[in-house]
Amino acid sequence: MRTHLLHFTLRPVANEAELRAACAVRATAYGRRLPHVLSLWCEPDEQDRQPGVVVFVAWSKATGEAIGTVRVATNQHHPLAIETSAALPSAYLGTRNAEITRLAVLPGHDDPAIKLALMKAVYTTALERGVEWLVIGARLPSLVRGYQRLGFTDALPQGEMVPLPHAGNLPHRVLAFNVRTARADWQAMQHPFYDFMIEQHHPDLQLRPEALADEAACALAA
Repeated sequence: MRTHLLHFTLRPVANEAELRAACAVRATAYGRRLPHVLSLWCEPDEQDRQPGVVVFVAWSKATGEAIGTVRVATNQHHPLAIETSAALPSAYLGTRNAEITRLAVLPGHDDPAIKLALMKAVYTTALERGVEWLVIGARLPSLVRGYQRLGFTDALPQGEMVPLPHAGNLPHRVLAFNVRTARADWQAMQHPFYDFMIEQHHPDLQLRPEALADEAACALAA
């Protein structure tokens, strides 16, 4: 495995200040197209503090500012937020699943490695927690295509769009990703992301074990 350094570090939030930095990135990134979420998403919400939820933040080495964030929640303690809006097919029921939300990169930071590193953090967390399926809601066709390139497929028949209250109440396509087969699938198709996701070691991705991440979540909830 080759070591590859990034121009940012990435880790789970460990305190209230880091969580608020993540919220600032969310509000700025989404507020460009959805002004009505700007005032809502600049503050932590209830899900940020739930057990089993991890919020990751990418921090610029040059400036120290938060430049990217993503949240991942499993259904170990609570049903996924997306399940309140969409009835997932039986293939996704009775399994350990996780939902990706609030994936955002600060405007002006166009390095694709930021979003890819955030997805690697989610994928690694999913593996550690025994997650079988990752699900995500995607609104724009360009985002749908990006997730499809990574290996996501439609979870609902015929690409059905459903409004998601936790995502601005806007219609989204619900996409799913098979965590257990991802590595073999990427390798078999010689996927361009395989090297970054599997073969490269990134010391800048400071991904703590599940127990430590849960301790951080408890500290935020206190």
